[in-house]
Amino acid sequence: LNATAGTCEEMIKRAVFAKELGVPIVMHDYLTGGFTANTTLSHYCRDNGLLLHIHRAMHAVIDRQKNHGMHFRVLAKALRMSGGDHIHSGTVVGKLEGEREITLGFVDLLRDDFIEKDRSRGIFFTQDWVSMPGVIPVASGGIHV
Repeated sequence: LNATAGTCEEMIKRAVFAKELGVPIVMHDYLTGGFTANTTLSHYCRDNGLLLHIHRAMHAVIDRQKNHGMHFRVLAKALRMSGGDHIHSGTVVGKLEGEREITLGFVDLLRDDFIEKDRSRGIFFTQDWVSMPGVIPVASGGIHV
């Protein structure tokens, strides 16, 4: 059930409804919904035994521009801090195609506890997430597979 909504109150109503229906997974679009809303929903899901699937609609407008915007690795780190259980991460082939080493770099940023600096993979400094939970990257080709 997609809980993304125009207000946090409506989003939580949708998550409560999903729980009442027995739905095990709630989806949220963290870019259009916003980071604060995502953190709110993440806490609700964690407290109520629901998984939170993260969608990233609109990411290409932000992260595929060479001259402006921000790289998906930044969005991935922000998501990990905000909370979620799994996210469409893109792949090295198909519709969500990205550069192989860079894609593998931000996949590691999402799921691993400790990541060594490796500029070839877009990891510009060592990252120690300590006990912060990871996010499972999901390779999805959407409807174009």
